[in-house]
Amino acid sequence: MSGVTFELQRAASVEGRRGEVLSWVGDVAGLGRIELMYPTEYSDYPSEYREVAVSGESFPLTTYLGLGFLQRPLLAGGELQVDWEPAGLSRNVWLPGRNVRSLRIQVKGRAYAYAQRGGRRSHELVRPGAAVYMRRSSWTKPQTISGTCLGEADALDISIALVLEGVYTWNLSSFGALVSLPGRFINRCDL
Repeated sequence: MSGVTFELQRAASVEGRRGEVLSWVGDVAGLGRIELMYPTEYSDYPSEYREVAVSGESFPLTTYLGLGFLQRPLLAGGELQVDWEPAGLSRNVWLPGRNVRSLRIQVKGRAYAYAQRGGRRSHELVRPGAAVYMRRSSWTKPQTISGTCLGEADALDISIALVLEGVYTWNLSSFGALVSLPGRFINRCDL
């Protein structure tokens, strides 16, 4: 799917039992319709958690669940699942540098790195032989979310890259990490 681009448009918000539910809908050439939604209403997770979901015609159901912050789940302690199969997640929260701070993902026999790319509205999901570059029209509640596939990127790659657009990922950047450092330190101290 090298060179394939796609764009999701913000759909009308609805009021759910956990507040405003935001969604973006679009089409990916050759794969069909895809939707990003958060916070979802699918499960009975505790009220302090938020879940993001990506679903579509040819896409695996991909969800991310974590403690909520500004309607979105945080990376710290979150859970990524693809078709109900949990992914292994890891990242180095203490060292500077984009590549060092990237989120490492192991799922369905694949190894990914997800990192911020030139500003907090742009991200990249990379695995050997494939990449998906994502861009939001704004940081909060964007009107459009667009993507570009390179190499052998497929529906699984797109689904993971898109679900992470609904996650609060500012602390993948060095500045975001610096801002979140006091909270991270206080949480570790167990005061």
